[in-house]
Amino acid sequence: MERVQGIVDAVNSAVWGPVTLVLIVGTGIFLTFRLGFIQVRDLPYALRLTFKKGDKSQKGDISHFQSLMIAMAATLGIGNMTGIASAILLGGVGALFWMWLAAFFGMATKYGEAILAVKYRTVNHKGEISGGPMYYIEKGLGWKWLAILFAMFGFLASFGIGNMTQSNTVAGSLQATFNVNPWVTGIVLMLLTALVLLGGIKGIGRVTAIFVPFLALFYLIGGLIIVVLNITEVPAAFAVIFEAAFNPEAVGGGAIGLAIRYGIARGVFSNEAGLGSAPIAAAAAKTDYPGRQALVSMTGTFLDTIVVCTITGLVIVMSGLHLQFGGDAAPVITGEAFDFFLPGVGNYIVVFGLIFFAYSTILGWSYYGEKCFGYIFGDRNTIYYKIIFCLIVLFGAVQSVQLVWDIADIFNGLMAAPNLIALCLLSGVIVSETNKFREVRKKEKEEEKERRLAG
Repeated sequence: MERVQGIVDAVNSAVWGPVTLVLIVGTGIFLTFRLGFIQVRDLPYALRLTFKKGDKSQKGDISHFQSLMIAMAATLGIGNMTGIASAILLGGVGALFWMWLAAFFGMATKYGEAILAVKYRTVNHKGEISGGPMYYIEKGLGWKWLAILFAMFGFLASFGIGNMTQSNTVAGSLQATFNVNPWVTGIVLMLLTALVLLGGIKGIGRVTAIFVPFLALFYLIGGLIIVVLNITEVPAAFAVIFEAAFNPEAVGGGAIGLAIRYGIARGVFSNEAGLGSAPIAAAAAKTDYPGRQALVSMTGTFLDTIVVCTITGLVIVMSGLHLQFGGDAAPVITGEAFDFFLPGVGNYIVVFGLIFFAYSTILGWSYYGEKCFGYIFGDRNTIYYKIIFCLIVLFGAVQSVQLVWDIADIFNGLMAAPNLIALCLLSGVIVSETNKFREVRKKEKEEEKERRLAG
């Protein structure tokens, strides 16, 4: 096993080297400037649009909100808890700054992904919408080979980021808190996952539309209580984070390269901007214009990283517990930090929040992996993927923590590369569709103004 871990470590370091980090952040910066800082100018409207009731007559399988909730279900997972803790322990508290920076530019990336996903989506033999990077790579670039490569990495990544890491962390937390055998946790999670997967995209959409808002509020309220009760410590926490981002040695951290690497890598693990996963759900949304759904998708990165991950990071930094633990303590440090401020209650907030987060992530990623698998092997064969996916839930629950995380990181990086290449080469299409929708928005505003004056 040590030899396997060594090989995985070497591959992980190569995949998440400077080229990948530059490509991820660079694509976000490139799209941000090409789109005129859309994540700033259009965020208020995007947030309003997210919770607005959609038109059922529009083409698609699910609503704007359900589409976002599936994407949020996949992103609001252990990356918001264990992932942030891992970034801090391995890269220092300065990793949080680089996570924020990557998320800011990642909002433009997520927007671009969704526009292309809706524009190039198609209908499968079941009458269901299919879309995502494999389709816009094939139809937009004409590179079938790269589309297949993305789809292959995509369904393999679903076993890591969206499956093993989730069940593994839930099993570890339940064992540490309630002494539950990991095998028991794995079997229960596997059965619950199988029950929902049989309902397809609409079943997943219904479940996540209920689960995600509830679990997000449950966890957020706990974190906000801690932040508010210790509001005087918040400025100092931010000061430490910013100082560590550029001078990690000054606050007991490691090299600045580690802060950047783990900040970006764990940030991408959390919000998935650039991976190409979220646009698979965006493609299924009922929408009239690609730009409208793209704005909804963009809010996912904002809510996931700028809001939820920031609260987790602040609680850990304010507790000071990150200075007392090693890198392998990531699964427990968030619970310990919450319990530090809310003794006897905090750990349970994290444990139960983590269970909901992880389960919803498993559901969201099962859909991503199914679509990628179906693209290569045909939609009629996705039942085999579902069976394997459910079995992997059990497998992940009983594996070592470090190996599971490293495998997930590898496939994340491999999955991102074809998608980011396509985003850059199809950026002209993204800009064109954005300009079309801005004209539509301009007319809508004028009509709305006329209605107000008339009424």
